Amino acid sequence: MVLSLGACGLVVGALFLVSPHKEGDPVRRVQYELTFQQASRVSPYPLLAPQGLAERWRATSVDFSGFDPSKTEWHIGFINPDDKYAAVEQTNGFTDELVRDKGKRGKPVGSVNVAGEQWKSYEGPKYRSLVRVDNGITTMVTGNADFEDLTVLAASLRPSPPPAAL
Repeated sequence: MVLSLGACGLVVGALFLVSPHKEGDPVRRVQYELTFQQASRVSPYPLLAPQGLAERWRATSVDFSGFDPSKTEWHIGFINPDDKYAAVEQTNGFTDELVRDKGKRGKPVGSVNVAGEQWKSYEGPKYRSLVRVDNGITTMVTGNADFEDLTVLAASLRPSPPPAAL
């Protein structure tokens, strides 16, 4: 029995050595720009997306749900250069619900100036968040990234360009 286990171990070891190993970035990147352009055409408010982030900010998810114009949601998720998660969330729906759910029940801890705008800051057991409400639109930058990186992401947010005239 010991010899059989040893032989199996040798076969498994040999297979491991000859099998290809992926090297490089294990994060699956997504391209959010096209979804951003398409969603911006139908959104009842200006959607925001980052511009000018360093290449090491890797987009990993993008979603727009806009079937009900009274409650649309926009999301882009990122892995930052420190391999922490940070996301942009926007809605014209319920602010308290967004902050509670996407911010993982963070509590208010103050405010921070981001590019001349005041954002409320929240901290919870899992996530930190920056939240700004303007004209009924809630924008939230949240994740397990530190406040400095969340501020970098928030400062990079820009609205979609207006559609070109035909």
